[in-house]
Amino acid sequence: MGARSIGSLTISFGLVSIPVKLFSATETSRAISFNLLHKACGSRLKQQYLCVKEDVPVSREDMAKGYEFAKDQYVMFTPEELKALEEAGTQMADVVEFVPIEAVDPVFFDKAYYLAPDKFGAKPYALFARALRESGRCALGRWAARGKQYIVMIRPVGAGLVMQQLLYGTEVRSIDEIEIPATEVKEAELKLAQQLIDQQTSERFDPSAYTDDVRARIEHAVQKKIEGQEITLATPAETGGAQVIDLMEALRASLEKKPPAKPKETRGGMRKPPKRAQGADAALKRAAKR
Repeated sequence: MGARSIGSLTISFGLVSIPVKLFSATETSRAISFNLLHKACGSRLKQQYLCVKEDVPVSREDMAKGYEFAKDQYVMFTPEELKALEEAGTQMADVVEFVPIEAVDPVFFDKAYYLAPDKFGAKPYALFARALRESGRCALGRWAARGKQYIVMIRPVGAGLVMQQLLYGTEVRSIDEIEIPATEVKEAELKLAQQLIDQQTSERFDPSAYTDDVRARIEHAVQKKIEGQEITLATPAETGGAQVIDLMEALRASLEKKPPAKPKETRGGMRKPPKRAQGADAALKRAAKR
C-alpha cells in the first residue's frame, strides 16, 4: 500500500508558490510499549492526579495550566488565553535563505517529512528540486503548524524533497560546555587509525544492514509469554571496569583482524566485501620500527 499524505502546504520561493503534500518520513508508532498492571490480578491501572496541598484526587474538568515563576508560585492561564498565544497555522513554508547543505549540523535535525508535488505543483516542484540539487544548497525557512512555529530545512533527496524540522539554537547545547582535554596524538598512531578507517569504509550508508536486536529480543519474549512459555534470563557478563590497553597494539590488532563481509557497491552494480586497505601491512611494519 502506498504512503498516505498527512497534510498539505505551500512552499513560498520568491514569487513562486509550490503546492506540496506532506508524508511522514519516520514511524515512531513501531516502538514497543508496555502498560502498567496490578501485579495481583493483572488489570490495567488508571492514572490519577492528586492535589499536593489537599491530598485529594482532581478530575480533569477541575484542572488548569500554570507557569511556575518562583518556587511553588504559579500564574494560571485559561484555555482561551493559551489558544490566543499559539501561532496561527498558515499552511505556508516561507523560504528565508539558502545555505550549503553541509552548513547545517545534523545535531539540529528534528522530525522529517517527505514532500511530493500536489495538484498543479509538478513543474515548480521539479524545478526547485533540481535547482537545489545542482547548487549543493538547501532552503531554510519558517513553518507554522499545530500552534507552533518551526525552522525548516528543505533539501533534495534523489528526485524528491525532504523537509526537516530543525531545533532552535537555544535547544541545542554547545559542545564547548563539555571538557575535552588537549591530548597529543602521535603520527604513527594517526596513520594506523586512518588505515583502520579506510579498511572499514563503505561508499554509502545502507540502513538495512542494521537491525534493532533489542526490539527483536523483546518481540520474541512477548511471543513466548503469549504461548505460556517461561523465559530464561541470561546472567549479565561481568565487565570488571575499563581495560587499560596499549593504543598501538590495539590498532595493530584491529588492522590484522579480518573485517566483516560488508556489501559494497561497484560500478557494475555487483556487490563485494571491502578489500583490505592498501598499504596497511607497510604501515604496520613502519610503526613497529618506531
